[in-house]
Amino acid sequence: MPYSMTAAEAARRLGVKQATLYAYVSRGVLGRGKVADGRSSLFDPDEVEQLARRGRPRRPAGAVDITVESAITEITADSLRFRGLDATRLAVTRTFEEVAELLWTGEFPRAQAVPPARAAAHAIWQATPAALAAGRAAQAALPAGTLPLERLQVIVPAMAATDSLRLQLDPSAVLAAARNLIAGMVDCLPAPPCSGSAPPGSAPPGSALTNRTSATSFAPSASGVPIAGRLWSRLCDRRPAPELLRALSAALVLLADHELAASTLAARVAASVRADPYAVVGTGLGAMSGALHDGASLGAETLLAAARGSDDVPRVVGELLRRGEKVPGFGHFVYQGGDPRAVLLLGLLRRAAPKSGQLAVAEAVLAEVRRKSLPEPNIDFAVATLARVAGMVTGAGEAVFAVARTAGWIAHALEAYAGDGPLRPRAVYTGRPAVVDP
Repeated sequence: MPYSMTAAEAARRLGVKQATLYAYVSRGVLGRGKVADGRSSLFDPDEVEQLARRGRPRRPAGAVDITVESAITEITADSLRFRGLDATRLAVTRTFEEVAELLWTGEFPRAQAVPPARAAAHAIWQATPAALAAGRAAQAALPAGTLPLERLQVIVPAMAATDSLRLQLDPSAVLAAARNLIAGMVDCLPAPPCSGSAPPGSAPPGSALTNRTSATSFAPSASGVPIAGRLWSRLCDRRPAPELLRALSAALVLLADHELAASTLAARVAASVRADPYAVVGTGLGAMSGALHDGASLGAETLLAAARGSDDVPRVVGELLRRGEKVPGFGHFVYQGGDPRAVLLLGLLRRAAPKSGQLAVAEAVLAEVRRKSLPEPNIDFAVATLARVAGMVTGAGEAVFAVARTAGWIAHALEAYAGDGPLRPRAVYTGRPAVVDP
């Protein structure tokens, strides 16, 4: 296919902005080629001309097409890129902190000369004592059994009240607030109580997966410990096997941003009217709690927990389908051929815990779903599998999602703060006609 038309030329012929042009690509409406440098896009003039003659593609029923120009994340039918770099590659080569800085500034933090110096660099990801005290007190007042995401929803505004400079929106101030915020979200979560026994189907006692310790003895201090390690201690009462900790770190990177997902759009709208970073993140947390967004990871955790073993999976999946329910954690509106994030994370888990009974349950679910020709797994299923294999608390997947996606929300907030003004979609009125008083 001859790709010879530039993005500017294609957008001009179609009468749309270039951001809309790329939205057509992500939805599979328009093909795209790349020039040798891999940075510039080219389009087939004949395909563009055919689309121009057909007119703008219709939106699916119930969908709202909002296009925002952004230099942060690019999604295609089979890939995800942060600032032009493959997210699946970043997940296995970079830390969450490094990827967050990339999303925020377009660059990785400067490399340190020696490993201890690099470890010390994580110390800046530390909440203030006042923020920690407020956040911990706020979540401690919640009832026992409150899910981690629900705790985060009260931690964030409590921390905000301690930051008198939160409305200072220049980039350096926002970055400082972001590091304080993400570190505080993690460090304010309570360490889980020691359960004293491994979850059903987990590795046998004495293995690397069941090296248990008290919650108080394994709650790493904030100074010098990466976010992945600190988050592990708030979601799991066992010391992490190195391979599983790397899987958690990869999950944080993979979930850091996903273009204009519903929660990101909500967060970006808040930032466009100059809401402070804490309010932006609070807005995102509210939107992601919906069952059609991050709630799928909790549904997938529940699905995996319902099976007594791999042999019990057909019953569990069959009962879901008989009730007319979807199998949570499968299918994606963009990645029709399979979510590359799920492929990577599930691969890491297979290498980290090949003998895990919980992984065997997840594999049985995958086999049963494929036998019924249902869609491929998405990142929600992969994160739920991580939570079950690691023996994390209920709702851990939502917490991983929330902490990770905060980096993306802040990145979009920085773009919105630098923009011209409010992001104000228009509604198409469908109510009754105007009534003229008699």
